[in-house]
Amino acid sequence: MKAWQVVRLGEPADAMEAAELPVPEPGPGEVLVRVRSAALNFPDVLMCRGHYQVRPPLPFTPGVELCGEVVGAGERLREPPEVQSAEGFAEGDRIIGTPKLPHGALAEYAIVTAADAFPAPEKLADAEASALLIAYQTGFVALHRRAHLQAGETLLVHAAAGGVGSAAVQLGKAAGARVIAVVGGARKAQVAAELGADVVIDRREQDFVAAVKEATGGRGADVVFDPVGGDAYAGSAKCVAFEGRILVVGFAGGTVPAPPLNHALVKNYSIVGVHWGLYRQLDPAVVADAHVRLAELAAAGVIAPLIGGRIGLDDAVSGLTELAAGETVGRVVVLP
Repeated sequence: MKAWQVVRLGEPADAMEAAELPVPEPGPGEVLVRVRSAALNFPDVLMCRGHYQVRPPLPFTPGVELCGEVVGAGERLREPPEVQSAEGFAEGDRIIGTPKLPHGALAEYAIVTAADAFPAPEKLADAEASALLIAYQTGFVALHRRAHLQAGETLLVHAAAGGVGSAAVQLGKAAGARVIAVVGGARKAQVAAELGADVVIDRREQDFVAAVKEATGGRGADVVFDPVGGDAYAGSAKCVAFEGRILVVGFAGGTVPAPPLNHALVKNYSIVGVHWGLYRQLDPAVVADAHVRLAELAAAGVIAPLIGGRIGLDDAVSGLTELAAGETVGRVVVLP
């Protein structure tokens, strides 16, 4: 099969090489999946650099999210997990999931374990379905389980035209929140508006702190969704509301903040970490429940992943390079 492999650490263009590999064999409780669409994620870039919390031994095939067709299965688990997913899938079933590295999604075939596979929503085509799991699960868990977002509250979303940010905008609107979107550039501002954001702030043209205070009558945002870190976090601490919650989702800006905790004390706000992957390990029922809720929202047409580009497998490296540079809108998907 055709596949990409990370053979050394560095930027995607330096780290990855095309390869012809044997089709992997599924083990107990695993399914072999023919990849129909693979959504590119920032963790793919970080794994190429060796900067992600998961560090597979070299060489490995990257790609942490896919939609695919089940074409084979390993031996069934003797003791099925508490939350059933891949168990019981038949050949030909369409699933979404997070592949088991080193057999990632940037290949013609991948391996997915039972706990990491779910039925693909019928409403969504392959490209959209492949982009549903990580971004929307992260947004759903962050907004509902970690921040307890309420209808009528104000939600501030950074990088609102990106993959995770666009999901947060849609989920915030679905929850009945007033959404303020922060983006970089006119093109992304237009995208955020089309997603349904109530207020759009171009950080290249405006001071987003002042703009948020103006839009909220000086009160600030009740919930801040921050996948950027750095200056985005520092500014958010200045415009978060009394009893507000700042969701620390990631550090796409490259700088990990070191916030002064006395500031959180005197302003009475919460700093809330969001690591969706831990739920897969420690409380998979949360993931299963979120999938059901997200599938319902997708079926109702309330959410739909924003696909900013469709590329072939040969162009996966260039797609990751654009993602690393912050040049993409929504999700870029690879269609083998």
